[in-house]
Amino acid sequence: MLITIFTMGSRGDVQPYLALGLALKKTGAQVRLVTLEAFADFVRSLGLECYPIPGDLAGVMNSAVADNARQADNPLKFLLSFNELKKLGFAMQGHFFAACQDADLIVYHPGLAIGYFTAQERGIPSVLAAPFPLAPTRTHPSLIFYDGPRLGGAYNLLTHRIFEQLFWMVSRGGVADFWKQKFGRLPTDFGSPFPRQTSVARPTVVSCSPHVFAQAADFPSHVHHTGFWFLDEEPGWKPPAALTDFLERGPAPVYVGFGSIGDPKQAAQTARTVAEALRRTGQRGILATGWQGGSGQALPDTIFTLDSAPHAWLFPRMAAVVHHGGAGTTAAGLRAGVPSVVIPHGLDQPAWGRRVYELGVGTSVPHKKLTAQNLAGAIELVLKSEVRETAKVLGEKIQAENGAETAAKIILASIAAQATRRQG
Repeated sequence: MLITIFTMGSRGDVQPYLALGLALKKTGAQVRLVTLEAFADFVRSLGLECYPIPGDLAGVMNSAVADNARQADNPLKFLLSFNELKKLGFAMQGHFFAACQDADLIVYHPGLAIGYFTAQERGIPSVLAAPFPLAPTRTHPSLIFYDGPRLGGAYNLLTHRIFEQLFWMVSRGGVADFWKQKFGRLPTDFGSPFPRQTSVARPTVVSCSPHVFAQAADFPSHVHHTGFWFLDEEPGWKPPAALTDFLERGPAPVYVGFGSIGDPKQAAQTARTVAEALRRTGQRGILATGWQGGSGQALPDTIFTLDSAPHAWLFPRMAAVVHHGGAGTTAAGLRAGVPSVVIPHGLDQPAWGRRVYELGVGTSVPHKKLTAQNLAGAIELVLKSEVRETAKVLGEKIQAENGAETAAKIILASIAAQATRRQG
């Protein structure tokens, strides 16, 4: 049985799908990850098959398109940035289609709706696998509206429909163009696939803990918040001796890192801001340079810089984590049981910042208001005993979950349901 998984984005975007792939592999399934070729070696090092998609990820992350996405801090900017990003995906449709011609099931990211139509064309099940809450509900607004006003159930439901349509717009043109070129027509029943992923044979699985966003009573059928999908395996990784020495020399430091969203052009200023905030609070720090590639700043010996380290290893050793509020990084911080300071730049990040605050496990400082004074105040706030204790309790609840294995069971059940339907 071959299960093909479609995913794209930065490493943080891809990792949950790798965790899901490993959980499926443990059941005996053959798993093929279809993603950018930049991650091919990493995927294969985990023992998974990789179908690499050509693309210059580093170039995209440093492009004007990425800059616009970083600044998408409201729904209109979100839409405009998606309109730009979807142009990059047109040429990739054929690769995704070719990657699953021998598949028995397709699991796809909501930004890659060609997975649904390919499954329909081949008569096999499809699973919508979302890295964040996506299903419509009246209980709260969708992520891109979450940090806005609360206007009631009807408004909340509308925001989810808009969110779904934005993702459909990313894929729609590319799927239509590819299908017309290959088949001379549009796919059968061409339209948004997301409302159709609500049956046992076509479920939706969401990498989110129900302790963070609950399984809403009004969710469509067969939409599952399974728990987060964490990738804890990093073959061959060992902490650098300098890092372990730094950790052992003093109290737990504060982690600061903005992942792929960090703007290389602002790296030096960001480093100065972080250093001053840590000085004001009397805290040691770890500054993860990530995509920024270092700031070139001379920092005090109370701050350790590193390119990257697995969050599963690093975060539990921190006093608090300061990050951009990406879904995967937020999840890692919550599981570690340490407080978070979210510095949202745009997209869904303001939602995670607000949710961390609502849960009582951290706070948020908008990127546009990031100053040494504001960051220092936020760090002092989250290091209070009541915040640290609340974060610890939530972390224990998330640690008790196994979202990837739960999602894998749901996916395998969809194959069984499809087989039963065919026999009937």
